[in-house]
Amino acid sequence: MTKNPSRRDFSAAALATIAASTLPAPYVRAAEKKYDAGASDTEIKIGQTVPHSGPGSLYGVLGRIGEAYFQMLNEKGGINGRKIKFLTLDDAYSAPKCVEATRRLVEQEEVLALYGSLGTAPQTAVHKYLNSKGVPQLLLNTGASKWNNPKEFKWTMAGLPLYPTEACILARHVVNVKPNAKIGILYQNDDFGRDFLGPFKKVLADAGGTAQVILEQTYDLTDPTVDSQLINLSKSGADVFYNITTGKATSQSIRKVAELGWKPLQLLSAGSTGRSILNAAGLENATGIVAIRYNKEVGLPKWEKDPDVMAFEELRKKYLPSIDQDNTIAFAGYGQAVTMGEILRRCGDDLTRANVLKQASTLAGFHSPYFLDGVTYSYTPQDYTPMKTLYISTFSGKDWEISDKPMS
Repeated sequence: MTKNPSRRDFSAAALATIAASTLPAPYVRAAEKKYDAGASDTEIKIGQTVPHSGPGSLYGVLGRIGEAYFQMLNEKGGINGRKIKFLTLDDAYSAPKCVEATRRLVEQEEVLALYGSLGTAPQTAVHKYLNSKGVPQLLLNTGASKWNNPKEFKWTMAGLPLYPTEACILARHVVNVKPNAKIGILYQNDDFGRDFLGPFKKVLADAGGTAQVILEQTYDLTDPTVDSQLINLSKSGADVFYNITTGKATSQSIRKVAELGWKPLQLLSAGSTGRSILNAAGLENATGIVAIRYNKEVGLPKWEKDPDVMAFEELRKKYLPSIDQDNTIAFAGYGQAVTMGEILRRCGDDLTRANVLKQASTLAGFHSPYFLDGVTYSYTPQDYTPMKTLYISTFSGKDWEISDKPMS
């Protein structure tokens, strides 16, 4: 039978604890600090490339909001007592400029890691280089399926829902609500379009029902319009339209569907649901469109009391008042900056690139302030899918009405 500890035993234990906490440093063994390039006792240096100039310059706000967030953290003492030096360089959404800027960050500035860089083409241009150098390339602002390849490119991880994840969930939605659907598809004739197309069709085939694709049409980014493709699709007998387009082509196609009097169930990729695209199409023409959602939006009454949105608004007002209150791109950048800060916090005093990767690849369960409730990161060392649970939503003509339950 175990004896109950006496008051004397408790006193001895307490004295030993106090002594250990007050002994001079040589008598207390501290955890070993480990550093790679870009880290020290006082600083952590991280980088990013985004288009601060050129046709994609609206995304430059990702870098500016990152600068503001880390400035705020530094004013509060930094992360684990270290100040963050964040370098956001302009790549003008150009692969050659991205290569030049990335090499500068790695070879001259010697950053510990990169995060939040933008674009499939620019990041593909530095993909092999960063992996050969063992430099983390984290939270990329692209959802291409190629980023989920931890066996061959373990240093690279996407930050957006992967296009195949989104396509699979949309296909499941079609099977659920229109099991006999006749589907027409317009897709961008490149890797972006095919990343959506293949997984969507596979889910339909695996479902074993009668929903089927009856016509596919493609377009190139250089095409002036997509009118002829939409006319063909409208005449095909399709009652579902899967619109795998971007930018101008998205606005044109939504508007053309309305002009033709065609009334299919319309599916749209999440990256093409921005207000500028829908405004150009005409909000009334976009009514009823179904898309994936996983994030909150700033500048809308329903979110103004959300604690995460309020924290972003406080940061925006203090550091970047020139940015519009409803700038969703800035809010996305804020969410990624908070996530990168969490990765560094989890690193503690082991600020090696290997540990940065370890903390990023075990981030499953972390909820970014940008995310809707119920959505978290799902990374594991064996699977770099950023998130596997998303929401179906329908555009009302004014706002996105989000489903009650997410889909996985």
